[in-house]
Amino acid sequence: MFYDDDADLRHLDGKTVAIIGYGSQGHAHSLNLKDSGVQVVVGLRPGSSSVAKAEANGLEVVSPVDAASRGDVIMILVPDELHHDVYEDIKDGVATGNMLLFGHGFSIHYGEIVAPEDVDVALVAPKGPGHLVRRQYTEGSGVPGLIAINQDATGNARNIALAYAKGIGCTRGGVIETSFREETETDLFGEQAVLCGGTSELVRAGYDTLVDAGYDPRLAYFEVLHELKLIVDLMYEKGIAGMRYSISNTAEYGDITRGRRVVTDDTRKAMREILGEIQSGAFAREWIAENRAGQENFNRMRAEQAGHQVEVVGRELRAQMDWIDTAFHE
Repeated sequence: MFYDDDADLRHLDGKTVAIIGYGSQGHAHSLNLKDSGVQVVVGLRPGSSSVAKAEANGLEVVSPVDAASRGDVIMILVPDELHHDVYEDIKDGVATGNMLLFGHGFSIHYGEIVAPEDVDVALVAPKGPGHLVRRQYTEGSGVPGLIAINQDATGNARNIALAYAKGIGCTRGGVIETSFREETETDLFGEQAVLCGGTSELVRAGYDTLVDAGYDPRLAYFEVLHELKLIVDLMYEKGIAGMRYSISNTAEYGDITRGRRVVTDDTRKAMREILGEIQSGAFAREWIAENRAGQENFNRMRAEQAGHQVEVVGRELRAQMDWIDTAFHE
């Protein structure tokens, strides 16, 4: 693990960091680096709704091409599916000795971007959403993160990546060095099999099981979705054993004896198959093709998922919970 004492911000002295994109991670990186004394310029397309937000936060905003031309370190923080096209637009501004930096390894690992041999290519990935990266930085702590060096043309790539990680607060929480392959494949697997795909499908299946059996949809919502946060928070703070210690003996016994009947050997087999598709590049090729085709299938599936009854009932119940901020989502 690398911490504050292992990183030196002076490796960014005299350098300009260009942040391409101003979404969840982009705004957090830009503001944290600025507050750390680093020279920052934000690259946004003219007409972007984020221009006013960035300028209101005291940041200089120019076009992505100009930002790349001015940047010694160019961090690409637009969505994965836009990386190829954005890089095609800015690549002429990437000079010998610059560093191309990424918050996720997808586009490098799967060949959507092929960097020239005379630049550094590295990754700095906070393990948390942008609002948390920003908030914890302002509170004096930091979200842990990962760094990876894919190409070290200057011989100084690790020092610069660690300086960047320090500038956004990650070395306060601890930084692990990994590889682009490992970060990308584990991140995709976690999203698909557990954090997003596995969890959302488990919630819907539990909800459908209760409602189909005649139980009140509102109670089903509370039991399988609303209370999930309580359990996840306990696991986050104390691990699985600590969560089990905090729940009732009845719940713990049910956890230990019934959980494997839900996540079966077939489930684990499916997880291995999902990981295999990630490792082979099959998922990446599928997602890239979906974007090349205009995301028609993706948007159809998104609309279908949003119409599930658990979403309808959830919106009605959350509207009565004034302690939950639903503005972003609804």
